[in-house]
Amino acid sequence: MLMSAESHEAVLRQSEPAIRLLLIEDDDSIATEVVAELEARGYGVTRASTGLEGVDEAISRRYDLMVVDRMLPELDGLSVIERLRREQIMTPVLVLSALSAVDDRVNGLKAGGDDYLTKPFAMEELAARLEALLRRPTDSRETVLRVGPLEMDLIERKVFREGREVDLLPREFRLLEYMMRRPGAVLTRTMLLEDVWNYRFVPQTNLVDVHIGKLRRKIDIAGEAPLIQSIRGAGFSLRVPN
Repeated sequence: MLMSAESHEAVLRQSEPAIRLLLIEDDDSIATEVVAELEARGYGVTRASTGLEGVDEAISRRYDLMVVDRMLPELDGLSVIERLRREQIMTPVLVLSALSAVDDRVNGLKAGGDDYLTKPFAMEELAARLEALLRRPTDSRETVLRVGPLEMDLIERKVFREGREVDLLPREFRLLEYMMRRPGAVLTRTMLLEDVWNYRFVPQTNLVDVHIGKLRRKIDIAGEAPLIQSIRGAGFSLRVPN
């Protein structure tokens, strides 16, 4: 029996990958490895080998994510991102680079990148970072987050509470960023383990409670209104007192 056009289109839609990713990478060996890994995880990957080819591809088709190498022929990776942002293409971008200095990472973020991964890298980390980008709110392109008296500079990686700088370790910074992007929301331990620690399963651990305790002691010092609330039987929430 012949399949109707509507049924055929439905089958095609079902066969399409849920996540479309554009990889702009000129190194054949790296590109081959990344494509194989991500396609095995269910991504639909399109590869561009030059900066200009990548720009054309990103403008002509819709993608959910982009991975852009810093050093590309014809047009370097940062210029690619800047051009796409001028075109109002706000697809999340992970920058790949052999350059690991702080200034290089800062430049990658200032150009419009959403995350920065230095080479060589583990495929597990690449996949985890991409999953984290997919879970970010759509309005995540701010460079400064503000919740009540808290201010977080995402470029300089600094946190202040009413002018007082709060010295955070990298994991504490990431945990607080996650909470500041969801002020007032109840965040379960499972959510935090999956989205902040990138666990694919939820182990029996007090890891979240320990880090929340350390973060609370740095954010909510004596004499200041507590911002990090424990929600009995549910999890935690970052809330500004009325």
